This record gives sequence, structure tokens and C-alpha cells, in this order.
Amino acid sequence: MAFVELSALSNFTFLHGASHPEEVMARAAAMGMAGVAVADVNSVAGIVRAHAHARELARLAAEEGRDWPGTRLIPAARIVLRDGFTVTCLPEDRAGWGRLCRLISTGRLRAVKGECDLSLEDLLDWGAGMGMLIHPPARGQMEAWRGAVARLVSRFAGACFLLMAPRYDGQDRARFARLVRLAEGVGVLPVASALPLMHHGSRRRMADVLTAIRLGVRVDALGRRALPHAEQRLRSEAEMLRLFAGHEEAVHRAGEVAAGLRFSLDELRYEYPSEVTGGETAAERLARLAWAGLDWRYPDGAPERVRAQMAHELSLIGKLKYEPYFLTVHDIVDFARGRGILCQGRGSAANSVVCYALGVTSVSPEIGTMVFERFVSEARNEPPDIDVDFEHERREEVIQHIYARYGRHRAGLCATVIHYRGKRAVREVGRAMGLTEDTLAAMSSQIWGWGGPGQITETRLREIGLDPTDRRLALTMQLIDEIQGFPRHLSQHVGGFIITEGRLDELVPIENATMEDRTVICWDKDDIDTLGILKVDVLALGMLTCIRKAFDLMERHHQLRHSLASLPAEDPATYEMLCRADSLGVFQVESRAQMNFLPRMRPRTFYDLVIQVAIIRPGPIQGDMVHPFLRRRNGQEVVSFPSDELGRVLGKTLGVPLFQEQAMQIAIIGAGFTPTEADRLRRSLATFKKHGNVSEFRDRFMAGMAANGYEEAFAARCFAQIEGFGSYGFPESHAASFALLVYASAWLKRHHPGIFACALLNSQPMGFYAPAQIVRDAREHGVVVRPPCINASHWDNVMEPDGRGGLALRLGFRQIKGMVEEEAQWIVAARGNGYAVVEDVWRRAGVSARMLARLAEADAFAALGVTRREALWAAKALVEGAPLPLFAGDIDGEGIVEPGVMLREMTMGEQVVEDYVSLRLTLRAHPMALLRPWLTPEAA
Repeated sequence: MAFVELSALSNFTFLHGASHPEEVMARAAAMGMAGVAVADVNSVAGIVRAHAHARELARLAAEEGRDWPGTRLIPAARIVLRDGFTVTCLPEDRAGWGRLCRLISTGRLRAVKGECDLSLEDLLDWGAGMGMLIHPPARGQMEAWRGAVARLVSRFAGACFLLMAPRYDGQDRARFARLVRLAEGVGVLPVASALPLMHHGSRRRMADVLTAIRLGVRVDALGRRALPHAEQRLRSEAEMLRLFAGHEEAVHRAGEVAAGLRFSLDELRYEYPSEVTGGETAAERLARLAWAGLDWRYPDGAPERVRAQMAHELSLIGKLKYEPYFLTVHDIVDFARGRGILCQGRGSAANSVVCYALGVTSVSPEIGTMVFERFVSEARNEPPDIDVDFEHERREEVIQHIYARYGRHRAGLCATVIHYRGKRAVREVGRAMGLTEDTLAAMSSQIWGWGGPGQITETRLREIGLDPTDRRLALTMQLIDEIQGFPRHLSQHVGGFIITEGRLDELVPIENATMEDRTVICWDKDDIDTLGILKVDVLALGMLTCIRKAFDLMERHHQLRHSLASLPAEDPATYEMLCRADSLGVFQVESRAQMNFLPRMRPRTFYDLVIQVAIIRPGPIQGDMVHPFLRRRNGQEVVSFPSDELGRVLGKTLGVPLFQEQAMQIAIIGAGFTPTEADRLRRSLATFKKHGNVSEFRDRFMAGMAANGYEEAFAARCFAQIEGFGSYGFPESHAASFALLVYASAWLKRHHPGIFACALLNSQPMGFYAPAQIVRDAREHGVVVRPPCINASHWDNVMEPDGRGGLALRLGFRQIKGMVEEEAQWIVAARGNGYAVVEDVWRRAGVSARMLARLAEADAFAALGVTRREALWAAKALVEGAPLPLFAGDIDGEGIVEPGVMLREMTMGEQVVEDYVSLRLTLRAHPMALLRPWLTPEAA
């Protein structure tokens, strides 16, 4: 049979393989190969990309009427045991795939992140249902190798083969003869493989650079570790027959083995947890909870339009069998609320009455930002997208609840593939090529943002004093561009959970994350999207922590109970504050760009906030949509639409596309994209930063817009906007969810500025602004702010009576640089009726002298009448542990009395400096106020 490569390495064997999985598939197809096995070391991280690319190549061939060789991905993994014994495992069917995943999971879970610890016993336990290509033994390992092979052949008779690969050293003919005899001796048949490290010989230099990065040496110092040639590449059948002359049957046997490997990733049937409880079906339970939630949301009765929308949504959800997904999200949110953890549904959940009734989102569907079919669509047959944000300080409780409820064998976080981009590529490739650190720093300084191929031009190199014609530098730049998009390692997704009805580790391998008590799968969100696997995004948001703490303070001090859904709506005073750009600390609109835009936008309604959130983004800015929108909003330009069809899409934004969904609708309506093409465009937006492939659609888009009568300038602006969304897009639904948090945080700042500042400080680090700016802003809003005090402060900042019927903000010990929470808790617990002197804190709370010095430096003893220097002197005098022998007892006839020390009083300038050193803020005077006499000339 025709030759098939059964053990190709990709760059998902990190810093080893020199080609993308997609490149391996494309090269195999160009050679007319019937299939290729991408077999990475103890991993299947890259095979979904190879599988998706094979499908894409087949689609393109069908569209263009070309012959297609039927090249398919053969799922595989190269298993390397702890003693170095190596075998390429090729699952024959779905069951075999499940066992391969269990095998890899076993090794990954018993090792630290990035490692795999497997023994021969593990391979024997999980090897059924797989073809095994046993790699020849390393030098000096023959006896142990024979023993291991004998056990494998005994257990898996007929499934084991000896892999033969050329080394291109002039000894291959003799080596093949020895391997054939060895195969006969252990009772297996030989199979030929090129063991390709790259898809094409042009990647040899890249392979050497990757080796140098992996080993931490320069390419010049690789020696024998560098590739001696570019021969270890993917080979065609004709080349393999030439290389294996005299052993042609081994070449053809590879095709025979491949013919018996029937498994395809298309067979993976993902089963979401059934969520059946108490004999109640998922559909019945969802309907019961949804209708009960609607009564909770509308105590006086829901409007008929909302009830009709609820019935419609439940019908569509039932038709697509998505009830368990909604129940899972409900149960996670219900757990969080039971623990007092504030959460808010984001993404398309903002469009759903069901999500609103279930408590997943607090955005009322009556805002009417979108229709449900853009969330769950029968035509698209795509899984729903619900992201839920939780308080950033307490999200881990939710994550561990999911693990506890479903088990680690049924739940895991998605991976995130960290790719080479911009500065990382310059640094690592540059070091490998021997460039100096100062040269690399200068080159990195020329990269803005994520970087990308070709960003460092010859002109820029000359500007920093480098010669672009230098051979080594030119080669380095070529390799930097080439490595862009290469995977570097796996990390964990910010919160995307995969949960299954059966065992997750039989669908995809699970491994340990770097963070304790976290386990992740090896596929990222694009991979699971390709395979139609549902994920639940459990995300963290600092502003939710702030809002929940503010709600708690309001209840404690004003007996007001609020939730996101119960805040007074459309408060004019809140909008007036935003129109003044008084938004420091307010979610999403606190940046300088947003502050600059607020007085021009002048938001007066909730939907104005939705637009405000979305408009200051790369998409609308790059598409030059911001100023046209403002002119139309202010009546300076007539509102017009390119066509009646687009008018229906752009009506709410005055004919100017601002949201990601509008850009997609323009592609369909204006450029004539099919839904499938629009979906590919949408997916390309998600991967733009990694692969930069949005521009592939430009010619198709521009031609379609022109054919439908749209002006070229309008079409170019629309496509520029689409490319901007590739960098950072904002759908209308996300903007609506975020707008609610904008309104909530703005309302808190307007009506309870002290409480808002206190909660904001207790939620740090977050946002744009440092505590000094938050405190200064609070004081400008009339809030009394008091310094940390040894007898009044707690770890957190607190609100306390100001003596005039109001509240003052007391800074907590957390604001003191270097202070430890545990020490602060001891100080509070042992305080009783208060401390009188510095030594009291040391004796009663057991606080170390070092911590007392921190408190003294922060002037925390001022309320005791002890100055900063006196407190520091007293703290330094305290000696921990037993006294030295000479001073342990009284010395006869000696009276040791130290004279009092008079410490010079600190000037205001010194006090301010020390405040910033210890607290990073001051309540005394602005630094510039001290310099004003010198900076402001006296009046004549």
C-alpha cells in the first residue's frame, strides 16, 4: 500500500519540532499522502489544529474543483517512558483513543507541569486498542529494551511493530539490515518512518534555534547537538522507497498499518453532564427554575412580551438539547450566591430572559440590545456562550466547588497556548544567535503592542545604530519573523471549564497546572470550539469584589440592602457626574481616553453607557467610526444609511458600525458573505493576534461590497474596523453586561463616595489608579480620610463615625508597605482597650520588631502622642529572644539608666516623603504645595 508517515513531530513538542501541525498536513497533502500521524512527545496538544486544517484543505479543494488525495490526520502520540523507552501509539478506534488519553493523563498527573512520568507498567495497563511502533534501543540499552518489547508483544500480539528510520549518516543500509534481524528476533515486523522533525528542509535553522533556546546556549555552541543536515523532514513515498531500497515492504507496511487505524477526531462525541436530579428531567427542572425566577424578578408580574420571549427561548433551548448547560451555569451561580459571592453573567447571556430569570445576569432583557437567536441559534448549531464573572478574590472557591462536584476526572480548565510574539521572539532568538543584551533591549524597544512579523524594519534598525546588512543580524531578523506564532508552552485559560458526563480524561488528556489544586486539559478554546465541546467560563473581575464590599458597607452603616438588579435605574445625578468625566475608579470609563470622551458623549441613558463602553476600542477607532458617530449624535451630520438592509443593522448606532456583531452583519448583508464564510471570519478574529489571518478576507470583502453598490471608502473603513476587532473586539452583548457595572460603580461613587473609595482600596490591586489617587479623589468629594492608627485601624480600610453624624474613611494596615495581614490581625485581636506605648504592641500582640518598625515608619503611633522618629527609636530598642549573658542579670554596684534622647522634629517635607515611602500616599500636603513658594513669583 502507499506510504503513510506514522510518526511526525510538530512544534507542539515544544522547542523540538520545527513545523506547525497545519504545515505538516499541508505538506503531506501536497505529496499526495493518504494520511499523516502527528505524534508529539507524551502529548496530543497539536492534533486538533492538524485535523481542522485537513478539513479546511478538503473544503478548499472542493470549492476550486481540484483533486484531493483524501489526506487525513491519524491521531497519535510518541510515548517516552521514564527510562527512555519510546513507542509511537496509534489508537485504532474510539476506545483506543480513550485509553491513550488515560495513559497520558496518568503520567502528567503524577508529575509537575510540563513533565510526564510513565513506566512500562502504565503502557501495559492502557495500551490495548492501539498500534505500537517501538523505537529502536539507545546505545547500551539492548537487554532492557528486549525485555520490555517481549512483555509488550506478549500482551499486544499483532499490534506491535519495530520502527525503522534513516539517520542519513552513510550507515543506514547496514543499520536497516540489523533492525530487520532485531525485529525478527523479538517477533515483530518492521515499519518505515522518516521520523520528521519538520515539514520542509528550509526549517533546519529554526530547528537549531529551538534547540539552542531549549538548552540555554548559543547556536554557535551547539556542536553535535545541532542538526548535521536538513534531511529529517517529511518524505514522499518515492523518497522513502529510495531511502529504504531493499526494504520496500517496510515502506508499504506503513500504509497497511494506517489502513487499520479507523479512528478520527470526528468520532469524539462530547456529552455534557445530564444535570438530572430527583427524578426531574433537565427540561422540567430548567422550566421550573426559569418561571420561578421570572416571578422573583417581576414581583408585580412580568410583561407579556417578556413571558412570550421566555417561552420562545425555552422552546429553542429544548430543541437544541441545551438545558443541562443552562442548569450547570445556574448551579454554579447559585453556589456563589449562597456563599455571598457577587457574580454577573457576561457575553451573550445579556440577551436572554432565561439567564435573567435564573439570576445569571442582572441585565434586564427589556433593554432589548439583541435577539436571542444571536445567543443560541438553530441555524448555526453552535453551543451557547455564557461567561460568568466572579469576585476576583473569591473565584477560587467557585473553581474548587466545580472540581468537588464533578470530580477531576470529569472537569478541567482549558489550556492557553503561549505563542512567540514580538518581544519574546526578539529576546529568545536573539540570545540564541549571540546578540548582546543591550542590542536585544534596543530591538525590543522598537516593538509596539503584540508585535508581529516585519515590525522591526531596516529603517528602525539603523535608527538604533544597527547595520541591517550584517549577515548575522539579517539572519536573526529572518528567524524572528519565522518563529512568530510558534507555540512556546501551555498555560491555563483564565477560567474556561470543560465538564463532561463521562470521563473527561477519556476525551482529552488532563495534566497539572502550575497553580496548586488546578488541573487543565491540553487543548485551548479554539480546539474545543472546533470539536463542538461546551465550556463554561468562570472568570474573575476586580470590580465585582469592589461592588460587593461597597454593598456590605452600605448595609452595615446605612441599613441599605442592594444588588446589581435593585439599584435605582437611570439616576440623573449619576449621569451628570459621568458627563463631567468625574469617573476615577469607575469601571471601564476611568482611563484617560474614556474620560476625554465622556463630556463629548454625554451619556444620559443606559444604552449610552453600552456605546460608551464599546466605542473606545481598537475596532471603532481603527475603522474611523468614533467621530462620525459623535457628529451624528450631536446633530452635526445627517443620519444616513448605506442601504435599507444595513439600516436595520446600524439603526441603533446612527448608521455607524460600533459592535462586533454589526461588523459580521455587514459582511453578510453588504459583502454577500455566506453564514459559513462569516463564521470563518469571526473565528479568524479570535486568532488574529496569534496568526494574523483576518486580512485574507480583504479582497473577498471589498469585491462583495463593490458588487452590492457600496462605496469603496465605506467598505475600507468597515474592513479596517473588522481588523481592529481582531486585536480587541467588543460585542454589543458584552458591552451591555459591562455597562451595568459601569452604572453600578458610578452610582456608588456619586451617592456614597466614602464607601466606594473604601471598597476600592480594599479590592486593590485593580484598575488604572494607585491608592494615592483614589484617596485624593475621595477627599475632593468631601470624604474625611484618616491615617492608619495603632488603636483604630484594622487590616482593611473601614468606615467610622466622623463625630458630625457622618462617616470617615480610616485607612487600614493593608496600606502600609510591607505589612503582613496575619500580624495585623494579631494587633487587632490583642488591642483590648488600646495600646499605650510601642512596647505594649510588642508584648501583647507578639508582633516582631521589624513589623513595629514598619508601623512606626507609617506614623501609626501618632495617636499615642509618639512621633514617627520616637516610635521608630522605641521599636529599634526592642530585642527579640533572650538577652545576652552579660546583660541577663543585674550587675552589682552598677545602675544602668539610659538618658532620654531628644530627636529632632521632622519637617513637613520630611513627613510627606516618609508618608510616600511607607504608605505610597499622604494626607498632609501635596508635594507640589511645598515647592509653591519657590515656583510662584511673589506678587509685585
